[in-house]
Formats: sequence, C-alpha cells, structure tokens
Amino acid sequence: MFKNFTQNPKNDIFAGITVSLAMIPEVVAFAFLAQIDPLVALSGAFIIGLITAIFGGRPGLISGAAGAVAVIFVHLISEGHAKGMLFDTPVENMGYFYLLAAVILMGIIQIAAGVFKLGRFVRLIPHPVMMGFVNGLAIVIFLAQVRMFSHKQLEIRADGLKKYIDIPMQGMELYTMLGLVGLTMAIIWLLPKVTSKIPAALTAILVTTGIVVFFNLDVSTVGSYIVEGGGEGLKGEFPTPNIELWQNLPFNLDTLKFILPYAFLAASVGLIESLMTMNLVDELTETRGNGNRECVAQGAGNIVSGLFGGTGGCGMIGQTVININAGGRGRLSGVMMALTLLTFILFTAQYIEQVPIAALVGVMFMMVIETFAWSSFRIIRKIPVADATVLIIVSAVTVIFDLAIAVFIGVILSALVFAWKNATMIRARKRMQPDGTKTYEIWGPLFFGSVQNFNEKFDIKNDPDKVEIDFVESRVSDHSALEAITNLVNKYEAEGKSIKLKHLSEDCKTLLYKANPKFKDVVIEDIDDPRYYLAADPEKFTKPLSEYNL
Repeated sequence: MFKNFTQNPKNDIFAGITVSLAMIPEVVAFAFLAQIDPLVALSGAFIIGLITAIFGGRPGLISGAAGAVAVIFVHLISEGHAKGMLFDTPVENMGYFYLLAAVILMGIIQIAAGVFKLGRFVRLIPHPVMMGFVNGLAIVIFLAQVRMFSHKQLEIRADGLKKYIDIPMQGMELYTMLGLVGLTMAIIWLLPKVTSKIPAALTAILVTTGIVVFFNLDVSTVGSYIVEGGGEGLKGEFPTPNIELWQNLPFNLDTLKFILPYAFLAASVGLIESLMTMNLVDELTETRGNGNRECVAQGAGNIVSGLFGGTGGCGMIGQTVININAGGRGRLSGVMMALTLLTFILFTAQYIEQVPIAALVGVMFMMVIETFAWSSFRIIRKIPVADATVLIIVSAVTVIFDLAIAVFIGVILSALVFAWKNATMIRARKRMQPDGTKTYEIWGPLFFGSVQNFNEKFDIKNDPDKVEIDFVESRVSDHSALEAITNLVNKYEAEGKSIKLKHLSEDCKTLLYKANPKFKDVVIEDIDDPRYYLAADPEKFTKPLSEYNL
C-alpha cells in the first residue's frame, strides 16, 4: 500500500504545498460552474486527493474536484432543484442532494471498472490521441486563466433571475495584473537556473503575495474571487458524514433513473482523464502506474466524498504536472497537498485569501507551457496524414466540447484508420504445383475489413480441380473471416472442385470444426513446417533446427 510513499520528503512536501495553492482557484471555479458552495468542492478535493494519494495506482498523480466533471453535474443540480420543489413537502437545495447521490454512484461505477480490470483499455488510446488530448487540455487551461483577467459582476435580469457576468479588466488594474503574472513566470523560469534546492512555483507565489501585501496593491485575490462569485470566503470545518442526504433523498427507482446517466458519464470522464493523466506521468517519470488500482481508488474517493457532503472529482492534469515539475514523485506529495488544503480551509483561510490570483495564473501559465506538446508542430508534417488529422481533431474537440468526447472520437477515428489500412494489406500470391494444384498463399490479416478484398483474389470458375489455400503468412481474426472461409469452401465444392486449407491456427480450426464437421476433410493437419509451428504452436516444434530445411 505504501510503496513509493516518498524517496525525497523535502521535494514531496514542498511540491504538495505548491499544488494545494494552485488547486484552490480551479476548485473554486468548479464550484461556481456547478452552482454549489465552494466549501463543498474544497471538501471533495481534500477527500478525493487524500484517498487517491494513499491507495491510487500512480504515485505523484494529483486528484481533486475537476472542471471536466463539473460540467456534467451542472444540469443535474438545476434539474434536481426543480424536482425538489415538486415534492409533497418541497425541499430546498434538492439538487445538492441529488449531486451527492450521483457522486456516490459514480464512485461505485469506477470501482466496478477497476474490479473488472477495464483500466487496461487505456492502452488502446493511440499516441496521436494522447498528444491531441494534452494539447487540447493545455489550451482549455490557458483559456480558463485568461478569464481571470476579468471581474464577476452580479446582474439581475428583468424577470428577477440572477446571473454573473464577466467584466474585463482595464487600465492600471490590467497592467498590474500582467506585471504580477510576468513576475511569477519569470521567477519560476529563472530560479531553477540558479538553484534547484528551492521550489520555484512556491517561491514565486510567496514573493508575489509578499509584494502585493507590502505595497497594499489593489488586485484580485483568492478571497475577493470567491466573494465575487457569491461565496462567503474560505471558512469551514472538518468534513463529517452528511446526514441530510439520507433524510431528504427519496430512495426509489425514479431517483436512480434520474442520477444514473449523469453518474455514468461523470465516471467515464473521470476515469479517462485520470488514466490519461497517469499515462502522461508515466512518460514524464519513466515509470509505470497501475490503471486498475487507480480506478478503484478514484471510485473509493468519490464514494467517501459523496457521503461526507463533498463533490466528485478525478485526476487533474494541470496540478499533476505542477507536482511533477516541483519534484513531487511519491505518494507523500499527494497526501501533503490534501492535508495542506485542509489546513488552509480550517486554520489559515485568512492568509490564503490574500494570495493574488495573478500568482496562481502565472503558475498555471507555466504549467501550460510545460504541458503543451510543442513537438507536435515539428512532427505534424512527418507523421501520416491520418494521424495528424486525429491529433488536430482531438485537440479541437477537447477545447470545444470535453475530454471524454474527444478521446472517444479520437479512438474511433484511429480504429477506423487502422482497419482501413489493414483491409488493403491482404494479398494472395498464386502458383501452380507440379501435380496441377493451384496454391493461393495469403498474406496479411483476414478480418471484417479485408473480407471483400480476400474474396476478390479467387477465380473459382477458372481455377483447376484442385485448389490449396495457404494461411501461413495470414491471421484469421474474427467471425467475419471464418464466414468468408466457409463461403469460399462452399463455392469451390459447388463447382465440383477439391479445396484444401493449410496453416490455419488452432483456434480457427476448432471454430470451423464446430461450424461444420466436413472441415476435418478440408483442413490439412499433418504439416511439417517450422515456420508455422514457431508462430502458431511452439510446443509442436520439437525437432532440432538442424533437421529443418530453413
């Protein structure tokens, strides 16, 4: 459990503190987006971050309340509020209780994914999709920081509805903001060139905050940002089980039908983002995480968060990259992040509220620079057009819609491209044997995509009476391929011709025999060919190599 807890305590501790500072504005933004109390999101970030740090499958990965999940729950909360007012005894803030139930169900789905080892399927995500995901996410994070160059202002419409609008900064306020962001970025860039013993990001935040406090600069801070969004500042208590959830939530089929679609989508998005973040950390640290264990840990974190009144979350690529760049490699960094976040909420809220948003924006901008795969510009003209297209599409969809849709589209496009390429690889080399038998030597994979090309290789009417099909350089992959072979044999036999099949794999022969016992007379079993046995069944390759004519 505690393997890789820490190998460098100093780096892990400082990295955890730095990440906790960078976590707050994004978590607060999550709360505003989902229309919930910021403390609900902060509690969720603490619980999920702590549990995944200790039990997760990837030391150094940071989890918390993420915007990718927030987007999914916005509609659930608003619809839940409306449903609550229709009860026989109307319930205020019913959307919040539906949210907690959906978060718990989300965690159950994620644990099931880990138990059934679905985490392995992240390996099916091609590299162009990974690069597109990273680039798109970097752009999304950049745009989210750009929105910090504005103020939130409450607007009351004619119909009485309240809405927050963004008012862009202007004049000296804008120049001050840009200067502080630039200072933060400069410190993060220059300090590692001087010394690697001092955490650059944390130092930049402290220096920028010190300047703002010392000169009493009128700038946007974490505290003012929360108040502008309708919050009451960072104040709270240790998370405890939410009793109101069980008192107000109706436990019936209607509730399940209402929350299930949201919970399933949130679970999918959370796992995809977490597992892809894990893969990114694997590449950055040249180590390997455990995807299935991460699924279970994410699920457990969400279940506990929901029970204690917190919101759902997942792995956060931005904070994870900050952690890795700050030297956080062990589980201690994630634990430190969670405990520091809780400490800020309970004891030092008044201090963390003084941190200027500009400092956090500067940290996130540097993280964007580190995250974006700049090499994609260099290689985009050197890789196949199909891969380049997938990379661009995934980046665009990530920005326009969300991560889950982008990854699904990217994987589907890559699979279609792969199937099309392999469909055109099927070949048939024809030759006549001395006894008049015509042999077709099949090259390439035989599957649903290549069946049509496979059928076009044969001239059934004009072939001689004896035909042999050799699959030594081919692989029969699916049911469509078996059907194609069956139909081909039937067509030759309908013409009164003899057909034999050679070098079929053991599983293929078994399926053919089950389909029709007559194939035992069609398939040639007695083969003395080391090429075939080496590839298909090593146990049958029993003679010394010197006895084979290789």
